[in-house]
Amino acid sequence: MAKVEEIIYDMADPVISELGLELVAVEYLKEGSEWFLRIYIDKEEGIELDDCEKVSHLISDKLDNYDPITQAYHLEVSSPGIERPLKKTKDFLRFLDHLVQIKTYAAIENKKTFTGILNFADEDQIILIENDVKITIPREKIAKANLVWEG
Repeated sequence: MAKVEEIIYDMADPVISELGLELVAVEYLKEGSEWFLRIYIDKEEGIELDDCEKVSHLISDKLDNYDPITQAYHLEVSSPGIERPLKKTKDFLRFLDHLVQIKTYAAIENKKTFTGILNFADEDQIILIENDVKITIPREKIAKANLVWEG
């Protein structure tokens, strides 16, 4: 059976796309005794509160009708933030030449965390430049990837 995040993603993506927004990620997790369904959205010019409210109402209605989650939960809709996650190939391609952090499931060159400039991306791998060294990381080994804020 598909994970809750995948079910919600597939249900929410067309609704969010119709609004001219991008569905970045869906998280369903327990914090303390409470369950949270977090939906992260984005658009080129940035997300505003009105965008979050629209998506929240539309998704809430869809969830009430579809009811894929049996226990009580809190729905949160927000921007992915400055250090947004990179999940799909289009995310990596959009942020070429940006500073990113990659965490891998297994060590590559005796490391599991890499921070560098995203130099290349396709369906199979990404290439980072970390301290003037090119590092190739297979996509299936990426546990987590996100932008790094350069304040």
